[in-house]
Amino acid sequence: MTELMPPLNPLHVFEVTARLGSFTKAAEKMRVTQPAVSRQIRTLENFLGVQLFERDKHGVRLTPIGEQFHRQVAPAFQIISSAATNLTQTRKVEPLKIRTYTTFASKWLIHRLPSFYVAYPNIKLNISNVVAPVNFEKDRVDLAIQFGNGQWPGVGSELLFKDIIQPVCSPKLLSRFRLIELDDLKKVQMLHSHYRRTDWYDWLAAVHRTDLLSDSGISFSTSILTYQAAAEGVGVAVGQIHLLKNELNDGTLVPLFNAPFERKLAHYVVWPKNRSLNKKARSFLSWLREQAKEFSKS
Repeated sequence: MTELMPPLNPLHVFEVTARLGSFTKAAEKMRVTQPAVSRQIRTLENFLGVQLFERDKHGVRLTPIGEQFHRQVAPAFQIISSAATNLTQTRKVEPLKIRTYTTFASKWLIHRLPSFYVAYPNIKLNISNVVAPVNFEKDRVDLAIQFGNGQWPGVGSELLFKDIIQPVCSPKLLSRFRLIELDDLKKVQMLHSHYRRTDWYDWLAAVHRTDLLSDSGISFSTSILTYQAAAEGVGVAVGQIHLLKNELNDGTLVPLFNAPFERKLAHYVVWPKNRSLNKKARSFLSWLREQAKEFSKS
């Protein structure tokens, strides 16, 4: 026997109308006009080849066939409604999943988060730190912070701030070594971050002194450790000036040589192009946009 599937929109209109007992009330419930409801009912009746409602000057009422049909289809709509409600409630309590770099989270994001929770107290965040580029097809992530040129396939992106680099060191180191001229770098250890291996070369190239690049420096697995070593007076690191504003403001680190260099790379917030951002993600993106705007003014 061939299965018969009625058109779903007229079927939905029928269920609401039968439940409320009125074309007018159904129209108000569904935010359409009364003639629109009448047309949908007529479409379903024509499809089924039966009369579902009796119409007279007193209004409408279900025919015996209509009553029987409503008893059979109403539970299906209740199941659909319950499933949708459960899904929506589940999505409301799920945390918003953000992926970022450890250095970005530690030096920029975390101390701004209290203002996010003031603005959006009901949104929970799950923040993960991964260096590898995000893959929205495989990774369960809503938004991510990426470092690069802003051109990644399959993602939307928005610039947060540019990457400006400059040598930095601790006042402890300056108490032992005179670091005024570029050649003074020969006296100290150059500190390198594994994931930002080209920083020293890029900065030295910008000041036309790549001859000063040394292989005898100290390399650390993360930028966090590199900057910590600089703060302890171990040597000189090339710092991401935007991410080290707190340390530069409180004097933990001191910028050297008055020669900041803006690279062509930057920090971006990214999201998948092939799916719409949910309300929580849009809220976080809006907050992040405002934070970046205020940050650029400071």
